[in-house]
Amino acid sequence: MIENINWYPGHMKKTRELIQENLKTVDIVIEVIDARIPISSRNPIIDEILKDKKRIVILNKSDISDEKENKKWCEYFRAQGNLALAMNCMSGAGVKELQRMLEKIRDEKNKDSLRLKPLRMMIVGVPNVGKSSLINRMTGKKSAKTGDRPGVTRGKQWLNLENNMQLLDTPGILWPKFEDPKAGLNLAFCGSIRDEILDTEGLALELLGTLAAEYPTEIEARYKVEVPEKLKMKENAETDDEGHAIYDEEEYDEDGFPISPVLLLLNDICRKRGWILPGKKLDYERAGRTILDEFRSGLIGHITLEKTEL
Repeated sequence: MIENINWYPGHMKKTRELIQENLKTVDIVIEVIDARIPISSRNPIIDEILKDKKRIVILNKSDISDEKENKKWCEYFRAQGNLALAMNCMSGAGVKELQRMLEKIRDEKNKDSLRLKPLRMMIVGVPNVGKSSLINRMTGKKSAKTGDRPGVTRGKQWLNLENNMQLLDTPGILWPKFEDPKAGLNLAFCGSIRDEILDTEGLALELLGTLAAEYPTEIEARYKVEVPEKLKMKENAETDDEGHAIYDEEEYDEDGFPISPVLLLLNDICRKRGWILPGKKLDYERAGRTILDEFRSGLIGHITLEKTEL
């Protein structure tokens, strides 16, 4: 599903060059990540470029992620020597705390200066994690283009903020190749990759299997179905070469072919929601699109797909 995607189009190469060219001119980098997938939404190339540059890690979309995990992830990033803050950039929750952090850094920069110098910042992150929403909150106006599709921001933008601060926005940057296919899936689940180049039905089925294992109560409450016990035990199940769980008990269709337990769960959801086409065929396209949309908007629950070990 993920293997054949071109992850590194030309504009992302230019973004890498843009970050490298301007890194020396900024005092601090604000890295925006998705609180639901704090590792998968961090670009290792950005780590390589920024090295020891002072950084604030913003865990955006914390309003639809697991609150307990948000706190653990903030502790994790602080232990690495970064500042960290959970935010909801759409609503503005956390903006005042971020402003206080930045003002403290600005004051430290000018502590021994006769002439006040502006605090210069750069915002980085993969597509669709909320960089533009954060910029609009910080400036108090729509200075940056936003959208629910990845890749809206283009080019280099220096923005003047209040309180003697300047901000450089950069387009979202992915990386040439995923070493871990799970990272690609997580980004696709959360909408950082355009749905037009993905198999929506297959992606939703993968997501449903993950949620059934890790958040079965939320699935049952949202869709009024019962998650089979075997799906709840997915993390303890054996897996095939592609990482899919292998279950001891298989279900079979009328022709004798095995049916995935996750597909059976999806069938139940289709029937419960009335997603049925003429001829009594289940509408998997609508089901897939709806499940992805409801996960991304937080309607299924407060979910974090990647956990810390703290």
